[in-house]
Amino acid sequence: MENSTSLSNTMYDILKVMGEDAEFLYDTIDKYIQDAQNANKQELVNTWNKIKNDRLSHINMLKDALEREIHGA
Repeated sequence: MENSTSLSNTMYDILKVMGEDAEFLYDTIDKYIQDAQNANKQELVNTWNKIKNDRLSHINMLKDALEREIHGA
């Protein structure tokens, strides 16, 4: 049985991707949206907003997966 304080490969993978998505969402995407707005490129604004919503959905999926990993499901 795995030590409950160890970090399994699968938990690491989930945390790594969550961190990358969170960094993109909180440090990058709004600048890209603003750049597209400033360039008057509404279709690109829509694309960035769709990506933002998708990444938020992915983070929620990964959060659920992490909870299952923690609880041994």
